[in-house]
Amino acid sequence: MINLSGAKVLITGGSRGIGRATAILFAKAGCNVAISYLRRNDAADQVKQTIEELGRKCLAFQVDVTCKNSINNMVKKIIKDWGEIHVLVNNAGIWTYGEIGKMSERVWSETMKINLDSVFYFCNVIVPYMKKARKGVIINVSSTAGIRGEAFHSHYAASKGAIIAFTKSLAIELAPYNIRVNCIAPGWVDTDMCTEVFKDKEYRKKIEESIPLKRIPPPEDIAGPIIFLSSPLACHITGEVLNVNGGSILFV
Repeated sequence: MINLSGAKVLITGGSRGIGRATAILFAKAGCNVAISYLRRNDAADQVKQTIEELGRKCLAFQVDVTCKNSINNMVKKIIKDWGEIHVLVNNAGIWTYGEIGKMSERVWSETMKINLDSVFYFCNVIVPYMKKARKGVIINVSSTAGIRGEAFHSHYAASKGAIIAFTKSLAIELAPYNIRVNCIAPGWVDTDMCTEVFKDKEYRKKIEESIPLKRIPPPEDIAGPIIFLSSPLACHITGEVLNVNGGSILFV
Protein backbone atom coordinates (compact mmCIF):
# COMPACT_ATOMS: atom_id res chain seq x y z
CA MET A 1 0.00 0.00 0.00
CA ILE A 2 2.87 2.38 0.73
CA ASN A 3 4.35 3.53 -2.56
CA LEU A 4 6.93 6.32 -2.47
CA SER A 5 8.15 5.90 -6.04
CA GLY A 6 10.38 8.75 -7.18
CA ALA A 7 11.04 10.15 -3.73
CA LYS A 8 14.58 11.16 -2.82
CA VAL A 9 15.55 10.29 0.74
CA LEU A 10 18.56 11.21 2.88
CA ILE A 11 19.36 9.08 5.92
CA THR A 12 22.15 9.94 8.34
CA GLY A 13 24.01 7.01 9.87
CA GLY A 14 22.67 4.83 7.08
CA SER A 15 25.28 2.08 6.88
CA ARG A 16 24.23 0.00 9.89
CA GLY A 17 21.42 -0.71 12.32
CA ILE A 18 18.24 1.33 12.08
CA GLY A 19 19.70 3.51 9.32
CA ARG A 20 20.57 0.53 7.14
CA ALA A 21 17.18 -1.14 7.60
CA THR A 22 15.41 2.13 6.85
CA ALA A 23 17.46 2.82 3.72
CA ILE A 24 16.67 -0.61 2.27
CA LEU A 25 12.96 -0.35 3.14
CA PHE A 26 12.74 3.06 1.47
CA ALA A 27 14.32 1.54 -1.64
CA LYS A 28 11.74 -1.26 -1.58
CA ALA A 29 9.06 1.46 -1.48
CA GLY A 30 10.49 2.95 -4.68
CA CYS A 31 12.83 5.65 -3.37
CA ASN A 32 16.31 6.71 -4.34
CA VAL A 33 18.35 6.87 -1.15
CA ALA A 34 21.41 8.83 -0.02
CA ILE A 35 23.17 7.80 3.18
CA SER A 36 25.90 9.24 5.34
CA TYR A 37 28.32 7.09 7.30
CA LEU A 38 31.42 7.71 9.38
CA ARG A 39 33.89 4.81 9.11
CA ARG A 40 32.50 1.55 7.77
CA ASN A 41 33.11 1.76 4.02
CA ASP A 42 32.36 -1.95 3.70
CA ALA A 43 28.98 -1.63 5.38
CA ALA A 44 28.08 1.44 3.32
CA ASP A 45 29.06 -0.38 0.12
CA GLN A 46 26.80 -3.30 1.08
CA VAL A 47 23.85 -0.97 1.60
CA LYS A 48 24.54 0.74 -1.71
CA GLN A 49 24.75 -2.59 -3.52
CA THR A 50 21.52 -3.85 -1.96
CA ILE A 51 19.63 -0.70 -2.94
CA GLU A 52 20.95 -0.78 -6.48
CA GLU A 53 19.97 -4.46 -6.79
CA LEU A 54 16.44 -3.31 -5.96
CA GLY A 55 16.59 -1.06 -9.01
CA ARG A 56 17.00 2.21 -7.14
CA LYS A 57 19.84 4.72 -6.97
CA CYS A 58 22.02 5.15 -3.91
CA LEU A 59 24.56 7.81 -2.96
CA ALA A 60 26.89 7.11 -0.02
CA PHE A 61 28.93 9.84 1.64
CA GLN A 62 31.60 9.43 4.30
CA VAL A 63 30.81 12.43 6.46
CA ASP A 64 31.52 13.59 10.00
CA VAL A 65 28.04 14.71 11.09
CA THR A 66 29.56 17.13 13.61
CA CYS A 67 31.16 19.12 10.77
CA LYS A 68 28.77 21.70 9.32
CA ASN A 69 30.84 22.37 6.20
CA SER A 70 31.06 18.68 5.31
CA ILE A 71 27.30 18.34 5.72
CA ASN A 72 26.64 21.39 3.55
CA ASN A 73 28.92 20.03 0.81
CA MET A 74 27.20 16.65 0.94
CA VAL A 75 23.74 18.18 0.60
CA LYS A 76 24.86 20.37 -2.30
CA LYS A 77 26.12 17.27 -4.14
CA ILE A 78 22.79 15.48 -3.60
CA ILE A 79 20.83 18.49 -4.82
CA LYS A 80 23.10 18.78 -7.86
CA ASP A 81 22.50 15.10 -8.73
CA TRP A 82 18.85 14.72 -7.77
CA GLY A 83 17.42 18.25 -7.71
CA GLU A 84 15.69 17.93 -4.34
CA ILE A 85 15.39 15.97 -1.12
CA HIS A 86 11.88 14.88 -0.20
CA VAL A 87 12.58 13.06 3.05
CA LEU A 88 15.27 13.61 5.69
CA VAL A 89 15.81 10.98 8.38
CA ASN A 90 18.11 12.17 11.16
CA ASN A 91 19.28 8.85 12.54
CA ALA A 92 23.03 9.19 13.30
CA GLY A 93 23.82 8.88 16.99
CA ILE A 94 25.91 7.34 19.75
CA TRP A 95 25.13 5.81 23.15
CA THR A 96 27.87 5.86 25.77
CA TYR A 97 28.15 5.42 29.52
CA GLY A 98 28.28 8.53 31.69
CA GLU A 99 27.94 8.61 35.48
CA ILE A 100 27.15 12.10 36.72
CA GLY A 101 29.91 13.45 38.93
CA LYS A 102 32.45 11.42 36.98
CA MET A 103 31.47 12.19 33.39
CA SER A 104 34.02 14.24 31.48
CA GLU A 105 33.10 17.30 29.47
CA ARG A 106 34.48 15.53 26.42
CA VAL A 107 31.96 12.67 26.74
CA TRP A 108 29.08 15.12 27.25
CA SER A 109 30.16 17.31 24.33
CA GLU A 110 30.72 14.38 21.96
CA THR A 111 27.19 13.10 22.54
CA MET A 112 25.62 16.51 22.05
CA LYS A 113 27.57 17.17 18.86
CA ILE A 114 26.71 13.83 17.23
CA ASN A 115 23.18 13.27 18.55
CA LEU A 116 21.84 16.83 18.59
CA ASP A 117 23.99 19.33 16.70
CA SER A 118 23.96 17.11 13.61
CA VAL A 119 20.16 17.19 13.54
CA PHE A 120 20.27 20.99 13.54
CA TYR A 121 22.95 21.11 10.83
CA PHE A 122 21.07 18.81 8.46
CA CYS A 123 17.71 20.51 9.03
CA ASN A 124 19.23 23.95 8.69
CA VAL A 125 20.70 23.26 5.26
CA ILE A 126 17.87 21.10 3.84
CA VAL A 127 14.78 23.00 5.00
CA PRO A 128 15.33 25.91 2.55
CA TYR A 129 15.13 23.43 -0.35
CA MET A 130 11.96 21.91 1.10
CA LYS A 131 10.46 25.37 1.59
CA LYS A 132 11.16 26.20 -2.04
CA ALA A 133 9.41 22.98 -3.11
CA ARG A 134 6.67 23.64 -0.53
CA LYS A 135 6.75 20.04 0.61
CA GLY A 136 8.91 17.70 2.63
CA VAL A 137 9.13 15.24 5.49
CA ILE A 138 11.62 15.21 8.36
CA ILE A 139 11.86 12.23 10.71
CA ASN A 140 14.10 12.58 13.75
CA VAL A 141 15.16 9.49 15.67
CA SER A 142 14.93 10.09 19.40
CA SER A 143 14.67 7.43 22.11
CA THR A 144 12.59 6.19 25.01
CA ALA A 145 15.42 7.64 27.11
CA GLY A 146 14.50 11.10 25.84
CA ILE A 147 11.03 10.72 27.33
CA ARG A 148 11.63 9.06 30.68
CA GLY A 149 15.39 9.56 31.21
CA GLU A 150 18.07 6.92 31.67
CA ALA A 151 20.36 6.55 34.68
CA PHE A 152 24.10 6.57 33.86
CA HIS A 153 23.23 7.85 30.38
CA SER A 154 21.94 11.32 31.25
CA HIS A 155 23.90 12.91 28.40
CA TYR A 156 22.28 10.55 25.90
CA ALA A 157 18.81 11.10 27.39
CA ALA A 158 19.31 14.87 27.35
CA SER A 159 20.28 14.85 23.67
CA LYS A 160 17.28 12.71 22.74
CA GLY A 161 14.89 14.79 24.84
CA ALA A 162 16.12 17.90 23.06
CA ILE A 163 15.39 16.24 19.71
CA ILE A 164 11.76 15.81 20.77
CA ALA A 165 11.44 19.51 21.65
CA PHE A 166 13.20 20.45 18.40
CA THR A 167 10.81 18.23 16.43
CA LYS A 168 7.70 19.80 17.94
CA SER A 169 9.05 23.32 17.37
CA LEU A 170 9.86 22.68 13.71
CA ALA A 171 6.50 21.00 13.14
CA ILE A 172 4.71 24.25 14.00
CA GLU A 173 7.20 26.47 12.18
CA LEU A 174 7.22 24.48 8.96
CA ALA A 175 3.56 23.46 8.70
CA PRO A 176 2.71 26.49 6.47
CA TYR A 177 5.18 25.10 3.91
CA ASN A 178 3.59 21.63 3.90
CA ILE A 179 6.66 20.20 5.62
CA ARG A 180 5.81 17.56 8.22
CA VAL A 181 8.21 16.91 11.11
CA ASN A 182 7.84 13.87 13.33
CA CYS A 183 9.87 11.81 15.73
CA ILE A 184 10.45 8.12 16.35
CA ALA A 185 11.34 7.03 19.89
CA PRO A 186 12.72 3.47 19.91
CA GLY A 187 13.53 1.55 23.05
CA TRP A 188 16.02 -1.32 23.00
CA VAL A 189 16.86 -2.45 19.46
CA ASP A 190 19.05 -5.36 18.37
CA THR A 191 21.80 -3.33 16.65
CA ASP A 192 25.58 -2.98 16.77
CA MET A 193 25.18 -0.21 19.34
CA CYS A 194 23.93 -2.79 21.86
CA THR A 195 26.12 -5.75 20.88
CA GLU A 196 28.44 -5.40 23.86
CA VAL A 197 25.56 -5.14 26.33
CA PHE A 198 23.73 -8.13 24.83
CA LYS A 199 26.78 -10.37 25.23
CA ASP A 200 25.51 -10.84 28.78
CA LYS A 201 22.69 -13.32 28.08
CA GLU A 202 21.17 -12.95 31.53
CA TYR A 203 21.03 -9.18 31.17
CA ARG A 204 19.45 -9.49 27.74
CA LYS A 205 16.80 -11.80 29.19
CA LYS A 206 16.18 -9.29 31.97
CA ILE A 207 15.66 -6.55 29.37
CA GLU A 208 13.26 -8.72 27.40
CA GLU A 209 11.24 -9.42 30.53
CA SER A 210 11.00 -5.69 31.24
CA ILE A 211 9.31 -5.04 27.87
CA PRO A 212 5.55 -5.72 27.79
CA LEU A 213 5.84 -7.44 24.37
CA LYS A 214 8.76 -9.51 25.75
CA ARG A 215 11.09 -9.05 22.78
CA ILE A 216 13.96 -6.89 21.59
CA PRO A 217 13.12 -5.87 18.03
CA PRO A 218 15.36 -5.98 14.97
CA PRO A 219 16.03 -2.61 13.29
CA GLU A 220 13.43 -3.41 10.62
CA ASP A 221 10.73 -2.97 13.28
CA ILE A 222 11.82 0.66 13.65
CA ALA A 223 12.22 1.24 9.91
CA GLY A 224 8.56 0.40 9.26
CA PRO A 225 7.13 3.24 11.35
CA ILE A 226 9.64 5.65 9.77
CA ILE A 227 8.36 4.68 6.31
CA PHE A 228 4.77 5.10 7.51
CA LEU A 229 5.41 8.60 8.85
CA SER A 230 7.07 9.51 5.54
CA SER A 231 4.13 8.28 3.48
CA PRO A 232 0.81 9.84 2.40
CA LEU A 233 -0.87 7.59 4.98
CA ALA A 234 0.52 9.99 7.61
CA CYS A 235 -0.30 13.18 5.70
CA HIS A 236 -2.16 14.69 8.69
CA ILE A 237 0.46 13.80 11.30
CA THR A 238 3.07 16.33 12.38
CA GLY A 239 4.81 17.15 15.64
CA GLU A 240 4.21 13.62 16.89
CA VAL A 241 6.48 11.33 18.91
CA LEU A 242 5.82 7.72 17.95
CA ASN A 243 7.03 5.31 20.62
CA VAL A 244 8.33 2.06 19.12
CA ASN A 245 9.40 0.22 22.25
CA GLY A 246 7.04 -2.69 22.80
CA GLY A 247 5.11 -0.77 25.44
CA SER A 248 8.11 0.03 27.64
CA ILE A 249 7.09 3.66 28.02
CA LEU A 250 3.92 2.54 29.81
CA PHE A 251 6.05 1.98 32.91
CA VAL A 252 7.02 5.67 33.18
